[in-house]
Amino acid sequence: MLALRWVARYDGILRLPPLSDPAPRLVRMLGICPNQFAHHDHRGGMACLPLLAGFIWAASLNAQAGSVDYARQVQPILAKHCYACHGPDESEGGLQFHNEATSIIEGETGEPAIVPGDAEASHLLYRITTDDEYEQMPPEGDRVSNEDVEILRKWIDEGAAFEEHWSFQPLSAPSPPPMGTTSPKTIGGIDAFIQSRLADSGMSPNPSADRATLIRRVTYDLTGLPPTAEEVSQFVNDNHPEAYGDLVERLLASHHYGERWGRHWLDLVRYAETNSFERDGPKPNAWKYRDYVIRSFNDDKPYDQFIREQLAGDLIDEVTTESLTATGFYRLGIWDDEPADPLQARYDELDDLVTTTGQVFLGLTINCARCHDHKIDPIPQTDYYGLLAFFSDVTTYGTRREQQRNNQIDVSTDDLKRRYTELDDEQSDLEQRLTELEQTGIVQMSATDQRATEGTKRQRNAVLKAKLRQYLAEPQWNRYQGMQSQLESIASRRAALPDREQVLGLAVKKPTSETFVLYRGNPHSPADQVEPHFPDLYDEPAPPVTDQDRRLVLANWIASGDNRLTARVMANRIWQHHFGRGIVRSPNNFGGLGVPPTHPLLLDYLANELISSGWSIKSLHRKILHSEAYRMSARPRPDAMETDPQNDLFWRFNPRRLSAEEVRDSILAATGQLNPVPYGPSFYPKISAEVLAGQSKPGKGWGDSTQRDRYRRSVYIHVKRSLLTPMLSAFDFPEPDVTCEERFATLQPAQAMSLLNSDFIQSTGNDLAAAVLASLPVRERESAGAFYSELLRRTLQREPTTDELERGETLLEELVTEFGVTPARARSLVAISVLNWNEFLFVF
Repeated sequence: MLALRWVARYDGILRLPPLSDPAPRLVRMLGICPNQFAHHDHRGGMACLPLLAGFIWAASLNAQAGSVDYARQVQPILAKHCYACHGPDESEGGLQFHNEATSIIEGETGEPAIVPGDAEASHLLYRITTDDEYEQMPPEGDRVSNEDVEILRKWIDEGAAFEEHWSFQPLSAPSPPPMGTTSPKTIGGIDAFIQSRLADSGMSPNPSADRATLIRRVTYDLTGLPPTAEEVSQFVNDNHPEAYGDLVERLLASHHYGERWGRHWLDLVRYAETNSFERDGPKPNAWKYRDYVIRSFNDDKPYDQFIREQLAGDLIDEVTTESLTATGFYRLGIWDDEPADPLQARYDELDDLVTTTGQVFLGLTINCARCHDHKIDPIPQTDYYGLLAFFSDVTTYGTRREQQRNNQIDVSTDDLKRRYTELDDEQSDLEQRLTELEQTGIVQMSATDQRATEGTKRQRNAVLKAKLRQYLAEPQWNRYQGMQSQLESIASRRAALPDREQVLGLAVKKPTSETFVLYRGNPHSPADQVEPHFPDLYDEPAPPVTDQDRRLVLANWIASGDNRLTARVMANRIWQHHFGRGIVRSPNNFGGLGVPPTHPLLLDYLANELISSGWSIKSLHRKILHSEAYRMSARPRPDAMETDPQNDLFWRFNPRRLSAEEVRDSILAATGQLNPVPYGPSFYPKISAEVLAGQSKPGKGWGDSTQRDRYRRSVYIHVKRSLLTPMLSAFDFPEPDVTCEERFATLQPAQAMSLLNSDFIQSTGNDLAAAVLASLPVRERESAGAFYSELLRRTLQREPTTDELERGETLLEELVTEFGVTPARARSLVAISVLNWNEFLFVF
C-alpha cells in the first residue's frame, strides 16, 4: 500500500489507478515505450536498463502482474532478519544475503542457501520455517512472518533476481528517441522523450499556453516576481521569432534570478541565522552565506565548483573570501549551547553534516545507517562512519564562550589584519603583566577575598577595585595605573580602526582523529575503527586521503562527472522547480525508498547536458524553458485526466500556488513599494506583540528595521528558528532545522486569514489602493471603472472583462452606500479582495 500511495499521490489526494488491463496500464503509468526495450546504446548494451527496475516496481503494485520486487519487498525482509549475521559486515557460515554472489552458494552446512527457481531446494526457506530451535533462523528475535516467507518463496521461484537499483548504475548516454515524419516541427531532445512516451501511451500533449500566461509563468519561475502589465503587453504583441528567447535571457540576467533560485538551495541546506533550542542565539554573519549562494546563481557558477567551495572552500587550490564564506555550510545547522551530553551533541552535529551532504548532493539517506545497517539501500553502518570520517577535522560549533572563535573567519585586508594583530599582541602582553602584578597583591589578601578573585570576572574585578591598592607598594601601584592607561589607549586605537571583515565558516579546525563505528549509534560505545571511504555501493576503492585533505577528496568525488548521482540529483531539482515535481518525486532520496523516475532516460539525458555544459545551471534552464513541454497549457482535458490523472507523462503543465516569498513579494510589487536592492544584512519585518510573546524571552533577538528595508524581498528576511515570520509560515515556509527537499503547497484557512485580516495586508491594501488612485489621471479618479481597471492591471497584468468591470463597480458602490464605509476604505477592501483571487495566487 505504501508503494501505491507513492505512485498515486497528487497534490495530497490519494487516487488509486484502475487495476484492469495490467500490462498496458503499467506501461502507461511509467510511460515506458515498448519499442524502447529493443533500443541499444552505442556500447551494445541495453539503453533501457534503468527502466527495467522501474517496470518491475510498477508490476509489484498490481497483484495481477504477479512478480515480486526485490528492493521493496525482499530486501527489507533480509535486512531485518538476516543482515545482522549475514549482511554487508558479517558473513557467518560464509553467507551474505546483501548480493547475489554471496547468497547463491553453499554455506558451511553444504546445503545451497538459495536455488534460483526452486524454493523447495533452497536451504534458506527451511531454516526460517523450521521448528527446530537449534537450526531455526534467525536464532534470536522475531521469526520471519508467514506473509514474508511466502514473499521469499515466490521471489526464489521467480528466479531470485537481485536487481541493481536504477540510481546506483552508471550514468547512461541515451539519445532522444526518433519521432515520426508527421511531426510538424523539429522537436528538441526533451520533447522527443516526452512526446514519444505520450504517443506510445495513446495520448497527445496539450497545445501551447497563450503568450500572456507564458510570460507570467517564466517570469515567476526565474525571478519569483510577476511581470508588469507593460511587459506582458509588449511580449504579447511581439511577433519576432526570438521574442521568447530574449525574454528568457533578460530574466536569467536579472539579479532577481539568483534571489529566486538561491532560495531553493537555502531550503536544502537548512539555512537559518540562529541556533535553535531555548536561547536560539544568533549565528553572526550567516547572511553572508545566503548572499554567497545568491551571487553564485547569478554568476552561473559551475555547479561542481559550487559543491567544492561549500565542502572544501578552505582547502581548494585558490582560497578566496568567497570560498571561505561557502564553508558556512558547515555552520548552518542547529546547535545546543548547553547540552546534557556533550559527546552525544557532538555526534548529532556530525550526523547533521552526513544527513545534509548525503541527501542534498547525492540524494541518499545515508543517515539511516547511523545506528544499524540501512534496511533498504546497500549502505552498511561502516559506510555511514566512513563518510563521517571525512568530516573529522570539522570542529564543533563551539561552547558558549568559544563559538565566536570557532566560526568567524577574519577576511580583512592584510594591512588591517596586521594592525589588529599588533594591538592584540600588545594587549595580551600587557594583560599578562597586569595579572602578575595583581597576583602580588592577591596573595596578601584574606582567604575569603582570594577565593572571590577566583570566581567570575565580575567578582574578581570587584575585589581588585576595592582592595588591591592597599596591598601594593607605591611604585607597584603607580606601575599598575600606568598599565591600565595603556590598556585604555589600546582600546581607543582599536576603536579607530575599521571593523574586521568576518564571515561565518570553519575558522578553527582540529587535527583529524580516529573514527569508530558506534554500537547502535551510541557515542559512548565505540566499536571497530574505520577509515574515510565512499559507500560500498559505488564499488570504488578507498581514495588516498591525508589528514589535511579529507574534505577536499570528498568534495572532488561528489563533484565528479563520473559520480552516478550528483548530476542526476541536480538535474532533477532544476526540473522539479520548473514543472512542480521532479522526474524523481523524492528529490532527496534516490534510494530504495525513493520514488522511481517517471522518465529515467530523460533524467540521464538532462544530467549529461548539465555536465557537458560545464555544469552550467543556466544552460540547463535554457534547454528546459525552450521545450514544448514547458510551454504547454495547464488546461485539464477529460480524456487525459482519466488516462493519466497524476500527469506522470507531462501531457500538460502543472499549475502551482505561489510560494510564501512570492506571495509577499508580489503584493509589494503591486503597490510599487518593493525595494529591489540586493544583498546585505537581513531585515526584520514587524511582528505583533502577541507573536513575540511566544518566545522564552519575548522579543529577544528580533530587531527593528526601517520601513524601506521592510519592503525588501522576502529572501532577505531574518530567519530566526524559534520565530519564523507568521505570514511566510502560513504559506508553507519550511522549518529550517533539517533539509527541505520540497515545500508543502497547502490550501488552508490561515492563508485566507493572512490575506484578509493581518496588519501587513491591511497596510499594503491601503497602499495598493492609494497607488492605483495616484496613477490615474485626475479626471478619472472619481471613476470606479477606471480604478478597478488599473487595479487589475497592477495585480493580474491584464484588462478586466466586461463582467468583472461591472461587478467591481457594483462592489465599490455597495461598500459605500450599503455598508457605510468611506470611498478610500472601499477601494482598500476591493484591492485586498483581488489579492485573494486564485489568479493572483497561482501560476498556470
